[in-house]
Amino acid sequence: MKLKFKVTGMTCAACSARVEKVTGKVLGVEKAEVNLLAGSMTVDAPDDTVVASIIKAVSDAGYGASYEDGKPVKKQEDTIPADNGLKEMKKRIIGSGIFLVILMYFTMGHMVGLPVPSWYHGTQNALVAALLQFFLTLPAVYLNRVYYSRGLKALWHRSPNMDSLIAVGSLAALVYGVAALFMMAYAMGHGDWDTVQLYRENLYFESAAMILTLITLGKFLETRAKGKTGDAIRKLMDLSPKTATVKRNGMEQDIPLEDVRVGDTVIVRSGGSIPVDGTILHGRASVDQSALTGESLPVEKIPGDAVAAATINTEGYIEFRADKVGEDTTLSQVIRMVEEAGGSKAPIARLADKIAGVFVPIVMAIALAAFCVWMLAGQSLEFALTTAISVLVISCPCALGLATPVAIMVGTGRGAGMGVLFKNAEALENLHHVDTVVLDKTGTLTTGKPAVTDISSATVSSGHLLSIACALEARSEHPFAKAILEYNNGNSYPEASDFETIPGKGVAGTVDGIRCFGGNRRLMEELGITVPEFTEWKDQGKTPLYFASNSRYFGAIAAADVLKEDSVAAVDAMRRMSLDVVMLTGDNEKTAAAIAQRAGISHVVSDVLPGEKAGVVKSLQENGHRVLMVGDGINDAPALVTADVGMAIGAGTDIAMESADVVLMNSSLTGVSSAVELSKATIRNIKQNLFWAFFYNSLGIPVAAGVLFPVFGIQLSPMLGAAAMSMSSVFVVTNALRLRFFKPKYECRTAVQTETVTVHNTPVQIKEEITMETVIKVEGMMCKHCKAHVEKACKGVEGTVDAVVDLEAKNVTVTGTASVEALKAAITEAGYDVVE
Repeated sequence: MKLKFKVTGMTCAACSARVEKVTGKVLGVEKAEVNLLAGSMTVDAPDDTVVASIIKAVSDAGYGASYEDGKPVKKQEDTIPADNGLKEMKKRIIGSGIFLVILMYFTMGHMVGLPVPSWYHGTQNALVAALLQFFLTLPAVYLNRVYYSRGLKALWHRSPNMDSLIAVGSLAALVYGVAALFMMAYAMGHGDWDTVQLYRENLYFESAAMILTLITLGKFLETRAKGKTGDAIRKLMDLSPKTATVKRNGMEQDIPLEDVRVGDTVIVRSGGSIPVDGTILHGRASVDQSALTGESLPVEKIPGDAVAAATINTEGYIEFRADKVGEDTTLSQVIRMVEEAGGSKAPIARLADKIAGVFVPIVMAIALAAFCVWMLAGQSLEFALTTAISVLVISCPCALGLATPVAIMVGTGRGAGMGVLFKNAEALENLHHVDTVVLDKTGTLTTGKPAVTDISSATVSSGHLLSIACALEARSEHPFAKAILEYNNGNSYPEASDFETIPGKGVAGTVDGIRCFGGNRRLMEELGITVPEFTEWKDQGKTPLYFASNSRYFGAIAAADVLKEDSVAAVDAMRRMSLDVVMLTGDNEKTAAAIAQRAGISHVVSDVLPGEKAGVVKSLQENGHRVLMVGDGINDAPALVTADVGMAIGAGTDIAMESADVVLMNSSLTGVSSAVELSKATIRNIKQNLFWAFFYNSLGIPVAAGVLFPVFGIQLSPMLGAAAMSMSSVFVVTNALRLRFFKPKYECRTAVQTETVTVHNTPVQIKEEITMETVIKVEGMMCKHCKAHVEKACKGVEGTVDAVVDLEAKNVTVTGTASVEALKAAITEAGYDVVE
């Protein structure tokens, strides 16, 4: 089971590494993962009997821990990874800054020509000047004493962290300054004015004050930026209304959201937010589900449809039964999943975690070594001390520790906003490696329910055939009946009397005084009516439904499980990302090939039983492919588990699919390419952060240790080191925040096709959103400039949505409704030859 703890006192990656280490040593603990950003820890253990031991181990290590019963955090301020002490930190910065400005005025004002009191100048006033600097430094030390309490405590527990580096560095400067005060006083008493002048010029009070103030400023900026990483969770939490309107005992009542019970009848009017998950009982509404599913357009909801918490009734009135409340709602599950994914660790972070665990002791050892080497080399105590302090304050374990978790948290949060939920960071990382996408056909590529595809009329018009079919099928529960009525789109039709269901064959009824029949070929044969074979329909996976009277054949209507309206566009987006798309289906080879051709898929595996899907995935993996399996999460479960990444689709109201690593909140395939792109962008961001963290420390620490001094005479000031360290962490967090603005590059592009059919002697226009592709073979393209010219020429043709040139294949793929002749003319005019 997973146990969740709140951990306090952690300030850097060394802290989180220490907490993980001591927790991992507790008997019974299988795995421990610390989320430095959220200040939480998730522990895998057989049961909760280890809780007390874990809390004790963490406390003994110098940190605080409390058990949270493994439940998701309810309070927004606990969920969002931001420091609640921002106001207190701001006060420390302002207070320290005021005294630091005064201190710097006295110590460095004369360098820029600022007037300084006469009592401050001269060797005879050296002790007065030194005491003034000391007393101006004390407020900064007191206001930022937290570094000493935390840092020295961690050092005492033999687990030094970033606070330890700051505490030791600033304390060394402060102690040296105090020692210089005594030396100056002693030298004055003995008339040794040379010694007085020496120490007067080498006081380090301003370094101590500057280090503490700059570090606090950097932590303030870093904490404020980290707070923005929780924007996704914050927005999700804000979606849920605080109250709900319920009908109890025939009366409407406004009650707090937490008082809504399963079975309550909830009322939502136009403009209201749906408070809990449920099923519509009365009314109809247009519901905006964009916050949960990423769908841009509202969805029409009628009685029997499910609604989810945090969606908005943009228009209409509904009464629905509350099915899931509190932590069981879709919104709560989404928040829980985003939290868990943001708090988990990606494999790419392992190296950084290992280094962070030993980073601080190594830095302290380097600082001590630098001090000793420069003393042995004959340099002054002041020089050696400056070098050691610079090493301590320039090193930045925070940059290492933050490189991965901030990007993971922002990336998973952005995914949630797009309707893509990652169950953990490992899934997010693995997804960027995939090169093959395996798509289950039924319910994934297709709608999963039959729809009318063709009408073939024989002795009556198409409109008359459709009205007869609707009359017969209106009282039938067969899926094909619903498809025909849906295709009729609400138009009127006659009522059938003497309705009869003929098991296994079809239906019968009297329409306009004529006994009519609708059903399969067996029924027609029994009536003695000869009907066409419709071989082409069958090859395309379509099922004909025949209609006739006792002696007259009217015609046939074909129905099939059709492609989703955006499947072609989604497959096209995957192909443009250089992903190999494979379709799995139990259909025969000919039918499967026809469906795949319409979808734009060239690799098909047909005649596959549900239990054989995992074997197909395994076979692809054995051939060196990284496989993403996309399915509906039911009979695809074994294949989802076998694949490198399993993605469940169409889980808008049931996201707890244990077999999948990634869940798409809506039923559209367009989220697949977006998820892969987001994964690539997040991992790229992590690599940038890690590079910066390693580069900064690898460069900064040697420079601070004085490696440039023998050749160039450059010695780094501790104040510059502190400023650099602060900005390093801010850079990493700010870079990760760029992911909040991620937009898919390979968006699914569609065109609109309009078809006119006649229903009841009335022309009706049916608009269908489709993706049209035209592939043109072009000769004469040699380089990237040629590629750009041909693409530009094609994009200039009216109706073109996109044009992509493949230099190796010597062709251009044009998406949209542009005329082939117009495209040929444009390419020819650009100076290239169209072959076919």
